[in-house]
Amino acid sequence: MSTRNTLTAARHIVIEGPIGVGKTSLAHRLGAHLDAELHLEQPELNPFLSRFYQDQQRYALQTQLFFLCQRIDKLRDLSQPDLVTRPVIADFLLEKDSLFALLTLSEDEYGLYRQICEHLSPQTAPPDLVIYLQAKPETLIARVRRRGIDMERSIGDAYLTRLAESYMHFFHNYNAAPVMVVNSENINFVDSDDDFQLLVKRIEAMRGHREYFNRGE
Repeated sequence: MSTRNTLTAARHIVIEGPIGVGKTSLAHRLGAHLDAELHLEQPELNPFLSRFYQDQQRYALQTQLFFLCQRIDKLRDLSQPDLVTRPVIADFLLEKDSLFALLTLSEDEYGLYRQICEHLSPQTAPPDLVIYLQAKPETLIARVRRRGIDMERSIGDAYLTRLAESYMHFFHNYNAAPVMVVNSENINFVDSDDDFQLLVKRIEAMRGHREYFNRGE
C-alpha cells in the first residue's frame, strides 16, 4: 500500500456488507465527502425481489439474474477508464454476486448462472479499496426490522444469519483489493459527524492490504 492518503488516492471504492449493515448510507455520506459518483444498487427495481423473500426456492434464479445484469450494467463504464473523471463509490462488489447465488440457487441453477455471469461480466480492474462493514446477525435483524421496508418484512432471521456468515467467509478469502474491515456495531457514521470523521481518518491512515477498525463501546 502506498504511503499516499488511501482514501483520496482511490478512484474506485466499494462499500460492502450484508443487508442492514449501512453500506448504502455510508456510500452516500462518503460520496458527498469525496465529491464522488455513486454506483448504487436499486433493489426496488427488481420485480422478483419481493416474491423471492416470500418463496426463495421458486424465485431465486430470476432474482439473481436480474441483480447480475443490473450490477454489470453499472460497472461497464469502469472498463473504459477514460470515461471516469471523478472517483466512483459503489455499494456492491461484482465478485460477491456468487455469494448470493451459492446461498440461494440449486446446483443446476448455479451452473446456468455461472455460464451467464462468465459470458456477460465486463473486464474491469479490481477496486482500489473495499470497505467491508460487519455486524452481528442479531444487529442486522434488528436494523432490517426497524427500517420497515415492505419487501423486507418477510425476510427470515435464518436467512439474514446465513447471509452474514457467508459474507464473513467470502471476505476471509478475498484478496483482490485492499480491504478495511469495519465493525459497525458501535459507530454511527450516518448520524454522527464525529463518528464519520473518525472512520475517514482510519481509512486515510490505512497502509496494509487488510486492516480492521473495531471501536469499543
